[in-house]
Amino acid sequence: MSTPSESQKGENKPCRFLAPKSKWIRFGIWGTITIIFSLWTKSGWWLLALPFFFDFYITRFLPWGFWRNSNNKTLKSIMDWTDAIIFALAAVYVINIYFFQNYQIPSSSLEKSLLVGDFLFVSKMSYGPRVPNTPIAFPLAQHTLPVVNTKSYLDKPHWDYKRVIGFHKIKRNDIVVFNFPAGDTVPVKQPNPDFYSMCYYISKGNNISRTEAGQYIRNHPESFGKVVYRPVDRRENYVKRCIGLPGETIKIVNNQVFINGVAIKDEPGVQYNYFVQTKGSYISDEQFRKWGVSKEDRELFTEDNEVFNYLPFKKNVNGSLNPVYRFPATQALIQTLKSSVAIDTVIIESDMLGGYNLGGTTYPLNDDIKWSRDNFGPLWIPAKGSTIKLTKNNLIFYERVIRNYEAQNIETKDGKVFINGKRADTYTFKMDYYWMMGDNRHNSADSRFWGFVPEDHIVGKPICVWLSLDKDRSFLNGKIRWNRFFKKAY
Repeated sequence: MSTPSESQKGENKPCRFLAPKSKWIRFGIWGTITIIFSLWTKSGWWLLALPFFFDFYITRFLPWGFWRNSNNKTLKSIMDWTDAIIFALAAVYVINIYFFQNYQIPSSSLEKSLLVGDFLFVSKMSYGPRVPNTPIAFPLAQHTLPVVNTKSYLDKPHWDYKRVIGFHKIKRNDIVVFNFPAGDTVPVKQPNPDFYSMCYYISKGNNISRTEAGQYIRNHPESFGKVVYRPVDRRENYVKRCIGLPGETIKIVNNQVFINGVAIKDEPGVQYNYFVQTKGSYISDEQFRKWGVSKEDRELFTEDNEVFNYLPFKKNVNGSLNPVYRFPATQALIQTLKSSVAIDTVIIESDMLGGYNLGGTTYPLNDDIKWSRDNFGPLWIPAKGSTIKLTKNNLIFYERVIRNYEAQNIETKDGKVFINGKRADTYTFKMDYYWMMGDNRHNSADSRFWGFVPEDHIVGKPICVWLSLDKDRSFLNGKIRWNRFFKKAY
């Protein structure tokens, strides 16, 4: 009896390309999505997924799901969980970078627009997602892995700034999530105030240079912790309202914001700190809750507080002061307080009180600039492609921008400016910059204190609140703010 030839044997082998039509359709769908995604993100790296999709659906050279044929139930269980976790992490990684990100409001800087305890869906597509500077990172961890307390990302590879096309550009009054510009250098035990402000305060208090102050911080890790550098996309996330756009000039006079010399109207939620004296009774927690003032944001003054030496509060018939509170309030609430029979005096908090600067030191950290929280500027906001003449006066405002954000080596020798070793009289900016401020104006660490927000720091736009928890209440007493679910965040 004759045996089949080698060619006949090959003819009986199933062809790896004869996959069912449904498999080809699935590969076509995922292949098309991959190509479109690669074009959208302007990154050819995503095309490396095509051979794997082709093998998964068509050729099956790689042993996909090999463990499913195993008789070892433990192995099957472990591998099924591992497969699910890897898929979930990969999906979260892509979604978190290019589409949506969760963000929790940690402070009251945007009240009453956004509240402490609001959890937000932040759209990366609104302004265009950034290609990550540090692509190899653990999903959902900004810069530090919990529990183990180590970096959540690898420094290499490091990709330069590139932004994918978004739906629109940042407009005035947009609420924006961004990476904290002054968060590049961080003493891990004392991240607040930022490293540069800390150097400024230490240098002033000890009559040393800021360079020496920075070295002092690095030499004392027992107090400040290790000083680490964080790439742009690994800096802390902040959320503020965009007040000034690239190329505009901002000025603040007695809390009124002017853009290019024109006063702009505050959003309804904007509030300032006020001193409020009652006619004798204390204000209850329930009343503060109705006004929307948290426990953290209100303060009851005792009579020994020196603030009473500088403000015209009244004494009662017994010669003692009636209760005085300080808390933030909107104009609508202030009108309510002034018309209340229980309230005697309402005074807005000013920058200077008894010789003390209540607002703290503002940008730039320079003793020659006498600006304050409530009276600031004028200051021009850099715009991409705009050229300025470099002078001793404007270097105070833009030297950090040129050095830290645009990565140029700038130094001054004998009154002359050198950029990357070459004499320079002018400078043309490479990026757009924005001016961000909180709605809770007297309780917001914002651009007035640390300066401009570069375009490469922009993360995204909050879309809606998906969960809101009141930190002043228990779960059995209204902790969940049901009325804020799916409330617009812009």
